Formats: sequence, C-alpha cells, structure tokens
Amino acid sequence: MTSHDDAPRRRSPAAAPATSAGPHYTVVIPTIGRRCLQDCLRSLAAAARPAPHQVIVVDDRPGRNAPLDTRGAGPLAGRLHVLTSGGRGPAAARNEGLRHVTTEWVVFLDDDVRVLSDWGARLLGDLRAAGPLTVGVQGRLRVPRAAGHRPTDWERCTAGLERAAWATADMAYRTRPVAGAGGFDERFPRAFREDADLALRLQDAGWLLARGTRSTLHPVRQTDRWVSVRAQRGNADDALMRRLHGPDWWSRAEAPRGRLPRHLAVTTAGLAAALLALVGRRRASASAAGLWLLGTAEFAWARIAPGPRTGPEIATMVGTSIAIPPLAVGSWAVGLVRHRGARPWGGTR
Repeated sequence: MTSHDDAPRRRSPAAAPATSAGPHYTVVIPTIGRRCLQDCLRSLAAAARPAPHQVIVVDDRPGRNAPLDTRGAGPLAGRLHVLTSGGRGPAAARNEGLRHVTTEWVVFLDDDVRVLSDWGARLLGDLRAAGPLTVGVQGRLRVPRAAGHRPTDWERCTAGLERAAWATADMAYRTRPVAGAGGFDERFPRAFREDADLALRLQDAGWLLARGTRSTLHPVRQTDRWVSVRAQRGNADDALMRRLHGPDWWSRAEAPRGRLPRHLAVTTAGLAAALLALVGRRRASASAAGLWLLGTAEFAWARIAPGPRTGPEIATMVGTSIAIPPLAVGSWAVGLVRHRGARPWGGTR
C-alpha cells in the first residue's frame, strides 16, 4: 500500500462475513535483520496453534543484502514467505506484507517480540470474540523487568509500551478494512505514530478497536546512552499527527502528552540568554540563563530520581537532558514545515 492523501469517506462499515472453520489469519513481521528476529520466529513456531495461513517476513534492509536468516521458523518454514521493501520504514514494510495477505485477519508483530506459549489459542479466542464492527484486537504487551535494581530511563521508556494503545508490536486487524483504508501511512518513516494514525482513521470510519487476552513479551533491547536523544526525531511525526487528526489526537489515541511545552520554554530561555548576552544585556541574560538552568535541572532530576542513580546513569541523564529540549523543539519545527501541506485523511480535519 503506498501512502496517499485521499481516504474513504466516513461511513458505517460493513459487517465481516463469518467463516465456519473459524478465523483464519496471516502473520506479518517487518524486520531490518536484527538477531531478535530468530527469537520472534521461534516463539511463534512454538505458540501458533492453530498455525497461521502464512508468516510473511518483510525484509526492510536498504540495498542489496545477504539472504535473511529465518531458521527460527522451524515447523512454520513451509508457511513462511520473505518479501523485500527496500528500507522505506516499517509502515511501508507492513504495507508490502499486507498486499499479499489473503486471509480474513492479519496479525502484525514486531521482530523484537516473543509471543507466549498460549498465544495461538488466545488469539483465536480474541478473533472469535470480535464483534462484526470490531476491526482490530490488540495483544497485551509485557516488558520483563530486571530484578534487583531500579529501572533505567530506557527501561522505563520501554515499559511504557505496556500502556500503549493499538501498538503494532502485536495487533490483529481485519484485512479488507485496513487495505480499504489505505494501509499504513508511509509519511511516518519510523516505528512511531504510524500505528496510532491507522487506528484513528479506522475509528473515524466507524470501526471499533478492542484489547484482547493474549500476551506478548517485549524485551528491553540493548542500546547506547544516546537513544533518548535520537528518539526526539519522533516529534516531527507528532507534528504530522496534529496536521492529520487535529489538536486533540493525543487523547483520542490514548497517547501521553509528553514534555514538548516545557521543552519549548527551556529552549526559549536558553536562546534568550545567548541573544541577550550578545547585545550586552548581562542582567537579563543572567535571568534567562537561570530559567534555562532551572528547567534543565528539573528535567534531569525527573529522569534521575526513579532510576538506579549510578554514576553512568546520572551522567547520561544530565548530558541528554541538556540536549533533548532543543532537539525536540527543532524536530517539531521541522515536522511543521515538512508537513505543512499534508492533507488530512478524508479531508474533514
């Protein structure tokens, strides 16, 4: 599915036809070839009872690559198909997989999750329990905690997925309505907000979304100390969400509001301090610098206090708390400019 600016007009969705043999489903997994794909496939092979009609793995590595290692599929190998999407991001990769789905339901999994042993049976129960106007059923994400220490900032960030709404880490959708809605919007280049955008479009069209009973593990992946800084690029996607869905999209998508207003205040204070110093207004510059320091210290402590408070963690929180506000504001501004001409789906917002 390629992204487009025109969407179906709001209408009452047609009820999906029932099948006598029970819901049939296909699993679609976008990947960039990370090692965790093997764990995902192994857990799926062990838990998918009844087995999916197909397991479609979409290789989203850019350029020409060595064949993708899918040995973890085990007994599902005969049902596994590998497609390529050319490194265009998870939205495009899922759309590539969606184009090849022929079953009533499609289950999107991320390559870094592990489904639990009863996942297949509970999935079947979730799909059977879905009413005719229910277009999607979300799995319950569980993030394992390391015992014996307070969680780091990154561990707490990952744990927030347990409260996320309509996350495609484990999300089942009726295939035809999703395809009819245009699939995932490929203007979202990261694994961020593209799932919320699709959910809001489907809800605006009159469909219902539900939370299921199946559970899926989402381990905390290893990363470097600057991951929170890189994550600020997602503010550009938030700007696109506002353009497409209006200023109330936060509450409708059940998404946390975040600290962008505070980041804007802190960044403004820092810029004011520098500019006032350049024109020789030392007292005013000192006042603005004090506000910047106060805001930065509050942000850093809000991240340090619930954490392990080790030397490396404190140093990381201080350094990244200085960098994050201007980068968040800059990414938001870039998103506003880049998406200033974006047309809302359906043309109603």
